[in-house]
Amino acid sequence: MAVALTEKAAAEFRRAVETGKFDPSTMLRVGVTGGGCSGFQYSLNFEQKANEETDSTFECHGVKLIVDKKSALYLDGTIVDFFEGLDRRGFVFTNPNATKTCGCGSSFQA
Repeated sequence: MAVALTEKAAAEFRRAVETGKFDPSTMLRVGVTGGGCSGFQYSLNFEQKANEETDSTFECHGVKLIVDKKSALYLDGTIVDFFEGLDRRGFVFTNPNATKTCGCGSSFQA
């Protein structure tokens, strides 16, 4: 599995789907795009379906995940968690492939 969600991240995704009035079958796309201060940025998007030719799908804690094959090269073994603190709130990535990350944690270099 290229990407895994913690139970807390899965619960937050389900909460966002419910409060955003998305279809209950909505999936979470986890990907990598070029940019950010370290070279690559993580991306999270709501999706209704996956492309069987270019995407891999997984299920983790009841949430269906989509990862495109190019992003999977950079995300293999990544864990997505949800952090909620006084200074910030949001999804955080623990990526064993990242050789350098930025201070905000939303971009990395591999």
